[in-house]
Amino acid sequence: MSALPVLGAAMPLSVLETLRDWIIVDQRDLELQDFITADTLNGDWSDKVAHAQRLLDGYAGRLGIHGPFWGLTLANPDPDLRRLTTHRMMQGIEVCEALGATQMVIHSPFTTWSYNNLDNLPDARQEMLDLVHDTLDTVVSRAENANVTMVLENIEDKDPDARCELAASFGSDAVKVSIDTGHAHYAHGSTGAPPVDYFVHRAGNLLEHIHLQDADGYADRHWAIGKGTVIWDAVFAALGQLESKPRLILELRDYATILPSAEFLRSRQLAQ
Repeated sequence: MSALPVLGAAMPLSVLETLRDWIIVDQRDLELQDFITADTLNGDWSDKVAHAQRLLDGYAGRLGIHGPFWGLTLANPDPDLRRLTTHRMMQGIEVCEALGATQMVIHSPFTTWSYNNLDNLPDARQEMLDLVHDTLDTVVSRAENANVTMVLENIEDKDPDARCELAASFGSDAVKVSIDTGHAHYAHGSTGAPPVDYFVHRAGNLLEHIHLQDADGYADRHWAIGKGTVIWDAVFAALGQLESKPRLILELRDYATILPSAEFLRSRQLAQ
């Protein structure tokens, strides 16, 4: 990325109503957060889609959603629960199709426990890979046809490479990698993972999405940018070496801090 990258943000439709102009004037990347829960996905979500389309009249940026994740794991050893996860992921792709969204964030199956134990048992790594493929293979085919890319977000991931290897194993442009800066910073501070910029370097051009949030290296804070201890100069220097142009999504707990966070990064000449 040669010029300063343009920031986007994650938000529900209720917040988009107030930040619509900020999003549309510069055609910023947008990630909608309204299609995460089972109650929403099992219900009639057509009104939400229609509301989004009204709000996004004139929008030509890159639209995505955060996919379902509560209580789900892509590598569940129980086949019945894997089928449920497949169903939820399919529901997310259906939402993307209705919205015209081209990206869906899904959560990595790797945990702190798996980091310490996947090489403790014979074939454990391959078994996890097989479970994830059993969960996602049909979803990936649907995503390919829908022009949707699923991006695997680090949650507890201590090893920056495992998630990348998993994404690459599908051999599909419909599966790429996401980084959450606060999650990486938590793993760095609490479990001995590399720092956030290393996650970016190791993902390389598989990286097509990043959640920008500040944190303290202890918990998943989703603080305003500049309020924690993430080294933003290093993160954006690493991003500047990529050709994949990942969506830079401010994912903050307090939506009122989206614009101040954008201003913080602009004032540092890191993003706009």
